[in-house]
Amino acid sequence: MNTNGVPALRLANVTCRFADRDGRGEGYTAVADTTLTIEAGEFVSVVGPTGCGKSTLLNVAAGLLDPSAGSVEVFGQRLHAADGVNRRAGYMFQADALMPWRTGFDNVVAGLEFRGMSRSEARVQGEEWLRRVGLAGFGDRYPHQMSGGMRKRLALAQTLILSPDILLMDEPFSALDVQTRQLMENELLDLWAQDRKSVLFITHDLEEAIALSDRVVVLSAGPATRPIGDFKVDLPRPRDVQEIRMTPAFLALHREIWGAMKEEVLKAYQRQKVG
Repeated sequence: MNTNGVPALRLANVTCRFADRDGRGEGYTAVADTTLTIEAGEFVSVVGPTGCGKSTLLNVAAGLLDPSAGSVEVFGQRLHAADGVNRRAGYMFQADALMPWRTGFDNVVAGLEFRGMSRSEARVQGEEWLRRVGLAGFGDRYPHQMSGGMRKRLALAQTLILSPDILLMDEPFSALDVQTRQLMENELLDLWAQDRKSVLFITHDLEEAIALSDRVVVLSAGPATRPIGDFKVDLPRPRDVQEIRMTPAFLALHREIWGAMKEEVLKAYQRQKVG
């Protein structure tokens, strides 16, 4: 993929306002004048207090939501939600987007078949992706017959089989237990290292953000959230997410980023108590 140095994704001066339910008043500003750039092949995580607008930014990047002001560019081309979703991106939700009536294999190849690929061609790719995420031999199981970690692997294969240039991930591992979560984080890094897609990863977990990313962007507490810090993660790759957390460089970076986050987290907490 030749990008000629153009960012994979750029949100420029984005503001998102939502009207009051009764149509009166000034409404609610979730995001204010936010600029965020993801370079080709870059893994960027966005962290911030609960309810600060992280998922709103991801929906804007996906083309699911038009900003009230500002613009979104995908490899230099303007994106409008009214024109459809961001077709160069794959979106992995916090909740599984698996179809319960389809087997694991049929879930993985669904996107290919919706695009018109023949069953025989889709089968070759589907079996390969099941193997790549460690589910070879489990393709005939239905989602309810799989563990949480297996379903996440399935969802990852379902997304990556379409070969998106950008991967948008909304706290995809937050519901997993700690051990399974770390396994999935390493799985994601292994798959990402193979073709270096651009990744915008939303998480509330600062340790996860540092362990995975090239950069960590910190958002302020809402309303009218905005970036208040952009930190380069200069840790060697490949990484094991459990081992990297124990290194002095990781701990120093964690202290630095938490120093920028702590006040905003406390602000959000106080607002929730009052609310």
